[in-house]
Amino acid sequence: MAEFDVIVIGAGPGGYVCAIRCAQLGLKTAVVEGRETLGGTCLNVGCIPSKALLHASHCLHDAEHNFAKMGLKGKAPSVDWKQMLSYKDEVIGQNTKGIEFLFKKNKISWLKGWGSVPEPGKVKVGDEVHEARNIVIATGSEPSSLPGVTVDEKTVVTSTGALELGKIPKEMVVIGAGVIGLELGSVYARLGSKVTVVEFLDAITPGMDGEVQKTFQRLLKRQGLTFIMGAAVQGTTVKNGKAKVTYKLRKDDSEATLDADCVLVATGRKPYTDGLGLEALGVEMEQRGQVRTDTHWQTNVKGVYAIGDAITGPMLAHKAEDEGMAVAEVIAGKHGHVNYGVIPGVIYTAPEVATVGKTEEQLKEEGRAYKVGKFAFMGNGRAKAVFQGDGFVKLLADAETDRVLGAHIIGPAAGELIHEICVGMEFGASAEDIALTCHAHPTFSEAVREAALACGDGPIHS
Repeated sequence: MAEFDVIVIGAGPGGYVCAIRCAQLGLKTAVVEGRETLGGTCLNVGCIPSKALLHASHCLHDAEHNFAKMGLKGKAPSVDWKQMLSYKDEVIGQNTKGIEFLFKKNKISWLKGWGSVPEPGKVKVGDEVHEARNIVIATGSEPSSLPGVTVDEKTVVTSTGALELGKIPKEMVVIGAGVIGLELGSVYARLGSKVTVVEFLDAITPGMDGEVQKTFQRLLKRQGLTFIMGAAVQGTTVKNGKAKVTYKLRKDDSEATLDADCVLVATGRKPYTDGLGLEALGVEMEQRGQVRTDTHWQTNVKGVYAIGDAITGPMLAHKAEDEGMAVAEVIAGKHGHVNYGVIPGVIYTAPEVATVGKTEEQLKEEGRAYKVGKFAFMGNGRAKAVFQGDGFVKLLADAETDRVLGAHIIGPAAGELIHEICVGMEFGASAEDIALTCHAHPTFSEAVREAALACGDGPIHS
């Protein structure tokens, strides 16, 4: 029986980052992981492989639509789907092997297998029981489905199956207009699939800034995606490798069906805590299945912590990473901190969408006086030069203090640009602080400065 200061259950972004930080702080650390590779959902069947396919399909789009405009003549490339999947798998391999290297470098033990917590201070992996002064649950999440929808990962798939389809479908139905559905839907639309998105609500990307939602949906429609909004999926049937999706419109209860070669179920994710033995251990849970924790990420059972998708909050890899580092600091007797008000969210379509802080809708609901600074990428020289003039930067600032309260960007490199705002918000920056900061020309980031200027006397280039 091995003894450790910390055993982390789960080697996803939250778990492996937590383990590395624990090791850096001098704690003897082990990680329990049953997959053949480290990195969890994100590196193996989530964030990383989907970005590889998004990149590949965007390159195809450029070749088909923009190369000739730049004087790059010739036949557009054909898609070798098998090779594209091979490229995606290579990207996964490079990243997961990188985590293995980091474990060795930091002297972290990998306990291979699936873990459970039979009693406080003990973790069982297979037939072996290991002792740990502290246990961190970082087991992540799994896709959730709908009643009447049976996933087989061949015809009716989650994001996992959508990353390894045997062939590019002629017709794809995406159930759910959230991040995962829109990212993978846009991949297959660019590869030639006819993609129809069925969404229960009346707007895509729930919770996002309303103006961004409308612009984003309009741009995705232009790219060939079809949307059926306000539709409740009743079920799916599969026959001879073909699927039929039945849905009912909420406005009039009328029922209709869609035929597809593939159905992607992208209706969100739920915490994955099965098999851990938490109920027998007496760990308190939230109503929606998350592990309940205090402000230091500790459960009601002393020495047992939880982070990431297993607890409340946005299901984002970087949120899990922040919590992983914070809980490591707490266990080491230091002060762990996560600023939940400054956690960005990004959708990696083309254009990208990024958001942080408050939306206009939230500020109106709070009754807070605010001002809006907005700048369209059509006024940005760099964006126009690379055929990415769609979208805008929208900055929200307090009406009296000018302090930045949030930002919403749809446009080129939005996922990179948002971090200027994140750093600013961490330091309590005003819109004027950003407006007075020199930005290199020509860059996409000038659009952020222009939006900040728009919170004051006005932008220069619009």
